[in-house]
Amino acid sequence: VTSVMRAHQILLARLDAMLRPYGITFSRYEALVLLTHSKRGALSLSKIGERLQVHATSVTNVIDRLEAAGLVRREPNPADGRGVLAVITDEGRSVAAKATVELNAARFALGALDGSQLGALFEILRELRVDAEDFAEE
Repeated sequence: VTSVMRAHQILLARLDAMLRPYGITFSRYEALVLLTHSKRGALSLSKIGERLQVHATSVTNVIDRLEAAGLVRREPNPADGRGVLAVITDEGRSVAAKATVELNAARFALGALDGSQLGALFEILRELRVDAEDFAEE
């Protein structure tokens, strides 16, 4: 477990370093990508937390930072009078697209592994995630 957690820390540090020129961290990148792939470019903060599996406080912090950078804006949720939507801006879409190109070129900091190693790692982690009901097995 210590090796898995340390690998997580190493990857996160490398990803954050790659994203620093865009003014975002990996957690902010994940939120931008999630919004990019949503039907309307907007999701409730609770839905973001659910999909990213993070606490509501963390979502608020991420959206606060993205909003301050002009990458998202908050709007009232028409389906929930008390709720708020995070809506990706054109600049947010641009940053997400450029960052994705860079992360893909760097193989998301997994360049030390060849294709077969990546496949094996994916399968091992997939089993762990399915067992934890992180997602349903197809």
